[in-house]
Amino acid sequence: MPNRSSARLSARPSGRPAPRPPRLRAGLIASRLAPLAAALMLAACKMPVHHDSSAPPPDPYTPAATQLLDNTQWQLVQWKQADGTLRAVPGAADTAAATAGTASSPTAAAPGTPQNARPITLDLSTATGLRRASGFSGCNRYTGTYMLKNGLLSFGPLAGTRMACAGAGGEIEGAYLDALAHIARTGVQMDEPQALLLILEDGDRLTFTHPPADKNAAEPRQ
Repeated sequence: MPNRSSARLSARPSGRPAPRPPRLRAGLIASRLAPLAAALMLAACKMPVHHDSSAPPPDPYTPAATQLLDNTQWQLVQWKQADGTLRAVPGAADTAAATAGTASSPTAAAPGTPQNARPITLDLSTATGLRRASGFSGCNRYTGTYMLKNGLLSFGPLAGTRMACAGAGGEIEGAYLDALAHIARTGVQMDEPQALLLILEDGDRLTFTHPPADKNAAEPRQ
């Protein structure tokens, strides 16, 4: 009488590879999906761009657009006061010069804006699992929490270093930190150049754009 196990082995077509164990197949699938998962995570850290040039520009004050602000970096490039005059913003003139003639050219800087100055920045990050804001306020670095609710960007108490500074940076720092505590409306311009728009309770409007690709243009010169 023939051995049953021998019969089962002989029934398998010669030259056909044996099936991989389930654990090995799962490992191969995971290794192939890992690069795709990494690419999706990287894309999630960038704001989408409105590509359809034939369509009307989206309303920057749509609450849904504000929800895209997590994990973005900004630089203050213009401060328009309620009466229409422009306030001098450190670093804005250097940013305008670095991006002149490009699609990312920001709005015009105020006359008398100091050059070779470190720009005012705002970073919004969820890297720690919480919404944390940080940046440079003209003289010192600051940090704290931020919230995105009902289309409004708002901030919790902000703490910072306490170095004293002279010049434009020292003059604007207090006003800038106070402005972050009195935001009435928040807008996100999706068309290039992408911009963050903050309308204050007193009617002033702050415009932020992404830092220049050449970060050296935004760094203070010694």
